[in-house]
Amino acid sequence: MPAATLLVPFALPPAPMAPDLIRALQAPALAALLSRPAAQAYHPFEADSRVLPHEAWVAHALGLAGAPTAADAGAPVAPAVMAGHGMAPQAGHWFLVHPVAIHVGSHLQMSDPRQLQLAEEESRTLFEAVLPLFTDDGHELVYADAHNWFLRADAWAGLDTASPDAAYGDNLHAWMPRGDMARAFRRLQNEVQMLWFDHPLNAARQARGQPPVNSFWLWGGADATRRPAANSLATAAAPDWLARLAAPGRRAATPAQLRAGDVLVAGPALASGLAEDWGLWLEAMARLEQDWFAPLLAAQRAGSVGEVELVLTHRDGWLQTRTSKMAQYRFWRPVNLSALLT
Repeated sequence: MPAATLLVPFALPPAPMAPDLIRALQAPALAALLSRPAAQAYHPFEADSRVLPHEAWVAHALGLAGAPTAADAGAPVAPAVMAGHGMAPQAGHWFLVHPVAIHVGSHLQMSDPRQLQLAEEESRTLFEAVLPLFTDDGHELVYADAHNWFLRADAWAGLDTASPDAAYGDNLHAWMPRGDMARAFRRLQNEVQMLWFDHPLNAARQARGQPPVNSFWLWGGADATRRPAANSLATAAAPDWLARLAAPGRRAATPAQLRAGDVLVAGPALASGLAEDWGLWLEAMARLEQDWFAPLLAAQRAGSVGEVELVLTHRDGWLQTRTSKMAQYRFWRPVNLSALLT
């Protein structure tokens, strides 16, 4: 029988911080799940990959991309995310587009898109302002919601793009789209930036103490025909684009809904892990212990869940561990969090 899989982005502490964080982390259920495995392995991730391990892992699990350990691991998810918005692209090469705030210091950096606080009316206004720039270039730009737009740009099919979370917190120069059409992308991006720079909406946002929406991020490109295989994906507190890959009724799942063969992505630790805010990360892990690890351990001991597989990630790889009710009877194995020391 297949295991029920819980994928937890950024539940794995980075190696330099791991000893201190593990000492501070109170997670007995997680410790039990990790300490008595039927199988366990750590998988390093390509340092120069333009997506994060959990993004590549999900794309592979859905049949959208190759193995996440491959050098060309990616997340060509745009048409699948469109379908999750109730849209059905019939042809062409589509990208995800996010309005973002970029600030200039010693280098360009993107603010966390989750903190943008962009209202629906504001996003619509910015969308309508730049729509002619895209259509004049022969592209189709489609509005989905305040944070997610979609772009059909067939000539850009070869662009090598990066996910916004992969680029967050770093010098954006290294994460910009690459390839033969990168110059065309940069020209259009510059035109959008110039138009939004003087837009009254951004002046009003700055007057309220909010960052200006001064650029857009493009990624996840794929042909319209690339759709997920039949899947049992579920999510909880996951990024919106990722939640859209799950069926509508499975985007705020609970442990009681997890069944054999399911893959559930629980995202409470993602934002704090990306931001390297370890105080908030410990709080997020405490919530995960209460909301997910403890209920799953109890369900396994009660026999209502069979094998449980945990996939815990950080930027550099993931720990994959599988345990069963029988493995939990190995009382001679000490219960601790040492498996997090990768």
